[in-house]
Amino acid sequence: MKRALFAILAILFFSVMLLAACSNTPENEAGEEAARAEKSQHSAETEENSAFPVTVTDAIGEEMTFEKAPERIVSLIPSNTEIAYALGLGEQIVGVSDYDNYPEEVLEKEKVGGLELNVEAILGLEPDLVLAHESGLNSTQEALEQIKDADIPVFVAADAQDIESTYGVIEQIGAITGKTSEADEVILTMKEQFAELEELTAEIPEEEQKAVFFEVSPAPDIYTAGTNTFFDELLRIIHAKNAAAELDGWVQIDPEKVVELNPDVIVTTYGFYEEDATGGVLRREGWESITAVKNQDVYDVHSDIVSRPGPRLAEGAKELAQVVYPELFKE
Repeated sequence: MKRALFAILAILFFSVMLLAACSNTPENEAGEEAARAEKSQHSAETEENSAFPVTVTDAIGEEMTFEKAPERIVSLIPSNTEIAYALGLGEQIVGVSDYDNYPEEVLEKEKVGGLELNVEAILGLEPDLVLAHESGLNSTQEALEQIKDADIPVFVAADAQDIESTYGVIEQIGAITGKTSEADEVILTMKEQFAELEELTAEIPEEEQKAVFFEVSPAPDIYTAGTNTFFDELLRIIHAKNAAAELDGWVQIDPEKVVELNPDVIVTTYGFYEEDATGGVLRREGWESITAVKNQDVYDVHSDIVSRPGPRLAEGAKELAQVVYPELFKE
């Protein structure tokens, strides 16, 4: 009897071992991986749906309630488009403005106009959300009313004027699209990147902090960025000084005034449309005595990453730090 019982137990043991071995075949492992992916996707969808309904107030004071996440979105300004992509909404974006250029995928999206909107094209895309912007209301108000009359929700995002208000726009777009956790992650990443740059440049003595002049349009009509601009805020993060800090906002400046300011570094932001932007500054008559020109510390940075209120502002801050304090980035 004992031998028979032992034999039965042995058979059971080897059967279990055989089943376990079979369950680890590549086919079964692939099936398990697919099941885990499906479960993860289901969990994400469940979490997304649980965020609704959600009620928010947009930049013009209109209270809006969203019952579910939008499936088809038209974005009317590049900054909102970049935010949407950063939140993982690329597939939901079906139309963008004529000015959208990032990420590269937006070049394949249908264009719906710039200062003047193509209402027919927007309605034809059948969106369940249109992301508008505060500053564009003067030229788009009538078109937006037509869109609203077609029972399409139009959310007017605020025109962020600083990094903190940029975070607010990211949070709101995340809320109305069911991407709150993604929005939190984007904001956290930006804060970490800014903190790293601030720490890296923190030991620069105040007397050695460089004065930077932004030239946001070429001569003869030179415009610069004073205080209350993204440029100014990014300079403070990297412990540099704004040579035009006595000015407020985006203002035109006399070339002779720039000579008086005598910046250590000049940064142009229009090289994407003006050939040899930095060379034009270096050759400019009457600027030979400016420290930045004498030392050839004139650089071009694309305006999109230092003035567009979105996730790439942190990238813009790093690029500024690299041209202002290149010695800190030498390996």
